[in-house]
Amino acid sequence: MKNIVLLCAAGMSTSLLVTKMKEAAANEGFECQIAAYALAEASKVVPDADIVLLGPQVRFNQSKIKKDFPDKIVECIEMRDYGTMNGAAVVKFAKTKMGL
Repeated sequence: MKNIVLLCAAGMSTSLLVTKMKEAAANEGFECQIAAYALAEASKVVPDADIVLLGPQVRFNQSKIKKDFPDKIVECIEMRDYGTMNGAAVVKFAKTKMGL
């Protein structure tokens, strides 16, 4: 089971996207855990992640997260997909980046 971690400014703005992503994953039979956290919690949650997705509001932290966790996949969610809460597109993006 894959663990997808979303990081945003406070961990709250992505909660709706997480719900949409869980629905999309369930619809396609993709077993995974998906949760959103505040960027400040990265040191606690990133070590267990298979992929880290950054919300647009914290995308400027991508290089720092990659430096702190060089063995992790760290990507930014497309602004369009985030803005439209397109959970299916974000799940597809995550799976592609994980090589699935």
